[in-house]
Amino acid sequence: MTTESTSRLLPLAWLAAALALILAGCGGPETGQPSAEAERQMPETARQAPETEEQLLARARGIHERVITLDTHIDIDTANFTADNNYSSDLDTLVTLPKIEAGGLDVVWLVVYSAQGPLDEAGYAAAYANAIDKFDAIHRLAEEFAPERIGIALTSDEAREIAAGGRKVAMIGVENAYPLGTDLSRIAEFHDRGGRYMSLAHNGHNQLSDSHTGEAAGGYLHNGLSELGRAAIAEMNRLGIIVDVSHPSAEAISQMLDISAAPIIASHSSARALTNHSRNLSDDLLLRLRDNGGVAHVTALDIYVNEARRVFVEEGRQRLLNEVATGMGLELLTREQADQLEPGARAEYEAALSLAEEQVDTRMEMEVESQAPAATVADLVDHIDYMVGLIGIEHVGISSDFDGGGGIEGWRDASETFNVTLELVRRGYSEAEIAMLWSGNLLRVLDEVQRIAAANGC
Repeated sequence: MTTESTSRLLPLAWLAAALALILAGCGGPETGQPSAEAERQMPETARQAPETEEQLLARARGIHERVITLDTHIDIDTANFTADNNYSSDLDTLVTLPKIEAGGLDVVWLVVYSAQGPLDEAGYAAAYANAIDKFDAIHRLAEEFAPERIGIALTSDEAREIAAGGRKVAMIGVENAYPLGTDLSRIAEFHDRGGRYMSLAHNGHNQLSDSHTGEAAGGYLHNGLSELGRAAIAEMNRLGIIVDVSHPSAEAISQMLDISAAPIIASHSSARALTNHSRNLSDDLLLRLRDNGGVAHVTALDIYVNEARRVFVEEGRQRLLNEVATGMGLELLTREQADQLEPGARAEYEAALSLAEEQVDTRMEMEVESQAPAATVADLVDHIDYMVGLIGIEHVGISSDFDGGGGIEGWRDASETFNVTLELVRRGYSEAEIAMLWSGNLLRVLDEVQRIAAANGC
């Protein structure tokens, strides 16, 4: 744990020191109390009576209002970015301007996400059109629909300036570089449109990088990065776009850490040592991320922060899939068995499997997820505690993945953002540490990535 982190333990140490002074006769004249000098050196918390719950809440609210709170990963649906239906109203989504304002959330990274599709020109074209649609939607919100309430920032200084002026801040991340196709000049276009981080892959291997999904599926396309993916990392470094390692495979992440000239982030990944999901980061990768100067953002997605829930949901899904497949007369195959089928038979099997999975999806919430152990803000902060202890507070951040699967008890939507700060205060984090976790660490990385790009003439 860093020196900054261990400062949370200092009040007890000061009390012990003060007691030692008293026992040694070093207190003030005939008072039996610590000397004035010793008392001045004690932290304020060491001189006060224990906080009441009301006082703790008030202190936490003060901290929440003073620090810049920043959520690194929020998904969007462009249907909610029209003149008649947009975030200026309180829509039935986890993030809207009213919810952001109610929760005291200052900076939202809105994500240009593209689902993984076929690796062909038609697939690339469809993904590119989707990406441009989402870039345009974010700009409409900030420039047409609610410019008096939210503004787009491209740098940390702009983010602080907009927040200081009383507006909310939108920043843009790109989730899945699949829309690039094979044209890396699109990276500069995405940068010009405001993209300031980008992940190379999502759920499924693409032309640039393997995905974490290869672990469960038992197969990879590139054994990490393709040559095009390596070139994409270099271009992102050149332009000043942060490399995001949430979703790629462990080997791809390792290779990104090998070749990136700038710090990288995981925009929404938790600790695998606590929750054994392939989307989470192993201790080895977390330590390498620390050495790279980057930041891992713990995310409020239930099966990424609560192991009991993850296991319950995973086993429940498999149970339902077995039941549905039996009812269809479908024999479930391993990946290796499916690969050995003739092309026609394999296509038929995959179509039947897709239908079975659709039936499972319709039953999951009622029959499995509603029965699973709950994930809570306490679980989220357990992951923060673990990462802080392993890699230091300078390398840990916070994300929700709202409207992309995120949401846990206590932080169900953006209006409940204060509850995260409250739990951090309960755990003994200082205001300076909370400021680092919420935004300071990520903005430091953005500054460094942009500094490196500027030094190279971009």
